[in-house]
Amino acid sequence: MTKRYNKNNIDIKYSVVELFAGAGGLALGLEKAGFKTKAVVEIDKWACQTLKKNRPNWNIIEEDITKISQEGIRKQLKDNQEIDLLSGGYPCQSFSYAGNRQGMADVRGTLFNDFAEILDELKPKMFFAENVKGLVSHDKGRTLETMIKVFEEVGYIVQYKVLNSVEYGVAQKRQRIVIIGVREDIHKAIGEDFEFPKPYNYRLTLKDILKDVPPSPCATYNEKKKEVLKYVKAGGCWRDLPDEVARDYMKTTYFMGGGRTGIARRLSWDEAGLTVLCSPAQKQTERCHPDELRPFSIRENARIQSFPDSWVFEGSLSQQYKQIGNAVPVNLAKEVGLAIIRYLDKFEK
Repeated sequence: MTKRYNKNNIDIKYSVVELFAGAGGLALGLEKAGFKTKAVVEIDKWACQTLKKNRPNWNIIEEDITKISQEGIRKQLKDNQEIDLLSGGYPCQSFSYAGNRQGMADVRGTLFNDFAEILDELKPKMFFAENVKGLVSHDKGRTLETMIKVFEEVGYIVQYKVLNSVEYGVAQKRQRIVIIGVREDIHKAIGEDFEFPKPYNYRLTLKDILKDVPPSPCATYNEKKKEVLKYVKAGGCWRDLPDEVARDYMKTTYFMGGGRTGIARRLSWDEAGLTVLCSPAQKQTERCHPDELRPFSIRENARIQSFPDSWVFEGSLSQQYKQIGNAVPVNLAKEVGLAIIRYLDKFEK
């Protein structure tokens, strides 16, 4: 049997189709783990431009996911071979609960339904879905409960776990729920559950990854914000502000007490970054540079998301920040991908 290798010189044994691909963080991580990308689906124009720029050989389907789920995705793939993995981060949406948990009947008209319909069509060996940590408690857990019921109806054994990127070689404290499904016949043949990746025995800090960052565009703070943030030390927040400055800047939130350490927050070289946001200069969720009165640049944010410097983002400055903020950290995706490969290898054996 002829072996195939990807551009990272990794033996390719398994294929993946990805939905809601965005700028490619999840797909790139899975490629690094050793998956062959059969197709990616994304509707955003600039995210698609980013994908085409970086992986011109990928089958990039720039279409509405609802149209694809209705018409079928198989005809847009280049062969009829079995797909090993379906991946994607569908948006978290509320569902209507008709009757007593009717499963698929509850989720019609949502983007999750489109993911489930394509899963049902392709029947891959496994699926890998990721979402915000809040999905676990969304609507008192009922949203996740309904999703799992739907996945079980389609024929999958489901496990989920909240993973923190900082534990997997990413200099960012970003918690996401990872949902793994194994097709019932595969699970029965292997005879054991999927094992989530084990955390690294070290954690990266901003100092570890933001050395010699290539120059790139960077958003700016207005003068008022600079006047506020100049009082904040590295690792500090609004609590470093003179009282009159804090009152003026925070308005009514000043009187609410408690934490809110994201307001006027300046990061430290000696810690991991906070969750990279889609907009770098929005109020009350600042992520100020440790030394300078500015947000992180495009390439700095990309590194915090563990993108390689070679991965180019297309579109305006705001579009680039948005793509990076919405992405799955590449190295987290890679580690989950490697765990999936270890599981599939048991079936192959």
